[in-house]
Amino acid sequence: MENRQMIVITPVKDSIVSTLETVKAIVSSEMRIPCTYIVYNDFSTDENTRRLEEAASACGFILVNLSERTTHPSPNYRWILQDAQQRALDDEAALCIVESDVVVQPRTLQSLFDGVLDRPDCGIAAAVTVDEEGRINYPYLYARKEAKGVLSVRRHVSFCCSLLTQAFLQKYDFMQLDPSKAWHDVTVSHKSLALGFANYLFTSLPVIHRPHGSRPWKQLKYTDPLRYYWLKFTRGRDKI
Repeated sequence: MENRQMIVITPVKDSIVSTLETVKAIVSSEMRIPCTYIVYNDFSTDENTRRLEEAASACGFILVNLSERTTHPSPNYRWILQDAQQRALDDEAALCIVESDVVVQPRTLQSLFDGVLDRPDCGIAAAVTVDEEGRINYPYLYARKEAKGVLSVRRHVSFCCSLLTQAFLQKYDFMQLDPSKAWHDVTVSHKSLALGFANYLFTSLPVIHRPHGSRPWKQLKYTDPLRYYWLKFTRGRDKI
């Protein structure tokens, strides 16, 4: 990975308390490389949009209000990925996605970047997710039985906290992403493997994850699975 800078993005849909916690952790990160931070506001309420604008002014990140860019209803993950990819290609930067229900540690982002430098075959590098007690949680439950370290994984990696390398971004155009799907981490991580890259899970770089904090209705998957799947199939929600 020849580039020496990174773009970090966070897609946001309300859930303002956890979002601001995510933002605070990212802007406080200990970085040795240039880093641009962009928050994509995917049709949050007027009040939460105002709070994001205040945070952008105070913390110095770039806020992109999708209500000013598209009329497509939320979720707009495809649009966000396409815009972020173009920015990363223009700047010859790595692209790191940190979702709004994740809290990174001060050295997470720089350590992910450094880890990729030692792995020129890397397409995507992901930080493992844990709960408040430090136990590996969704979506990496399969890694609980693995030794702590850096794993080359064939299963898909999540966008909870993942770095996409410049080499991979140059090989796969996000304009090809299926517009009928709401989420694209499965597609993108499998495409990385198909193009001959390796995907790595850094179990040594835990980040706190509160699953689906930005999409509370998805908690039904665990509390009321019948209702979750009814909404998923009758209303076309949560397509991956």
